[in-house]
Amino acid sequence: MNRFLISLAPLAALLLSACATYAPTKVQPGMGAAEVEKLMGGAPTGRYANPDGGTRLEYARGPMGLHTYMIDLDREGRVLAWKQVMEEKEFNAITPEMPVQEMLRRIGRPAQIRGGGWQPGQVWSYRFEGPFCLWWQVSVVGDTVKDAAYGPDPRCERNERFGGL
Repeated sequence: MNRFLISLAPLAALLLSACATYAPTKVQPGMGAAEVEKLMGGAPTGRYANPDGGTRLEYARGPMGLHTYMIDLDREGRVLAWKQVMEEKEFNAITPEMPVQEMLRRIGRPAQIRGGGWQPGQVWSYRFEGPFCLWWQVSVVGDTVKDAAYGPDPRCERNERFGGL
């Protein structure tokens, strides 16, 4: 039994190190972008220009993940602050006619993109943590947000069909 536990130790260490880079809890104001990338486990999933001339780094933890972290850097590439943006307050700031690039700067890339069906454009879906199994969906036509709404996340519907598995 001891050999089995010892053989699991490297795997446990790997899993713990992966968890350590999931959220930017160790990222502090004043750190440089290179240090952020090291702490976060690699390059960001997106980079966006902030209106103040700085940069926003996106660390999306999807497509099945429920969190996206945005780390704001000043013009010199130093951390100002970070936040988790997969939440209702951020979704409510996305409005019809908003440019898609502004939406991406605010909440990052979606978990899923699919055709709009009988409507033109695409539907971008975002998973988030909440008391219900919903995702937030945005109708995108061209380079503009058309509208948005909450809908049932299909991964939960699958779970219900299979008895919660």
